[in-house]
Amino acid sequence: MTDAIQILVDADACPVKDEIYRVADRHAVAVVIVSNSPFWVPDHPLVSRVVVSDAFDAADDYIAERTSPRTIVVTSDILLADRCVKAGAAVVGSNGKSFTADSIGAAVATRAIMADLRAGMRTENIGGPPPFGKADRSRFLSSLDEILVRLKRHG
Repeated sequence: MTDAIQILVDADACPVKDEIYRVADRHAVAVVIVSNSPFWVPDHPLVSRVVVSDAFDAADDYIAERTSPRTIVVTSDILLADRCVKAGAAVVGSNGKSFTADSIGAAVATRAIMADLRAGMRTENIGGPPPFGKADRSRFLSSLDEILVRLKRHG
């Protein structure tokens, strides 16, 4: 494995791919788009696409197996974030909120509680995450840039 910084993107439901490309280009950092189905990625030497099988967690497994302290993982999947944080990666959700060793336990617990609530309340809508908005996009851009600057500065 190389010592270069790279960004691994859990891409199937990622709303900030264009932002990732822009920030990565500015910092000259490689981006790997990982998905279960093929879709367009820019023709750029720093951007590559990996299409994994449609098996359950195939994209998550691919990303987790290639994660290191020199990796930034972009995902909104809390269980994947947990795996990557434990491997030492910087992990950021598409809303710009970072998952850290200090915060991931609470995120996993909240996810489990919400899953239990949804399972027990089949007739009632308890809602999901709030709609993705401009503030989320802006926070994501800022977070990704800050993480890249930190990794470049401190290794």
